[in-house]
Amino acid sequence: MFVGDSMTIGSAGDLTWRYRMWQHLCATHDGPFRIVGPYRELYDPATDAATALDYGAAFPEKAQAHLAGWGRGWYHQAPLIGEAMRTYRPDTLLVSLGLIDLGFYTNAEQTAANVRRFFAEAREANPAVRAVLLPVIHNVRARDEPEFGAECARFNELLAKTVADLDTPGSPLLLASAPEDWDLAMDTYDGTHPSARGEHRLARAFADAMWQGWGVGGPYGH
Repeated sequence: MFVGDSMTIGSAGDLTWRYRMWQHLCATHDGPFRIVGPYRELYDPATDAATALDYGAAFPEKAQAHLAGWGRGWYHQAPLIGEAMRTYRPDTLLVSLGLIDLGFYTNAEQTAANVRRFFAEAREANPAVRAVLLPVIHNVRARDEPEFGAECARFNELLAKTVADLDTPGSPLLLASAPEDWDLAMDTYDGTHPSARGEHRLARAFADAMWQGWGVGGPYGH
């Protein structure tokens, strides 16, 4: 199950990194798999809501599921993850969250506390759930506002510690490596949201972590 914010849900007409990841798993995963979650929609700027279904590629309906939302963070997803786990029964979570929290709701320490709450709720529903987490990727605000950039860096340090603390053999957590030299001009279309190149780079971050950590899938092919 994909869990994320605006970078994960995508906007009307986007392919999304979720699509890139589905393509990768179709090409490399040995055996059947399902993508699950409560939503299918993309964010639609015309309605300022998640009402669009016009993906920019032939993305099968059965693979569009997610738990992502425009403007959502750990703060928002922690109260939702337990019910989503019980209803859709994912065994693996691919999570990209944190920028929204730090930008509008919580500081680095409070955000890290919500990461712990998120996994407490997830594990209550499925004690064997495993997850890959992506650090916060700096955006145009983090570049232009040093204090915000420092808060993002501080949270990423706390996230690494939290993953190390919560990782267990029965419920493993992996911290993906953020794409090196993330280029706001090349990897985003507006300073935050991923371009086609950025979508591939985000998918590669998750794919590499799953392949190197668990032997799931294979090297990212794009």
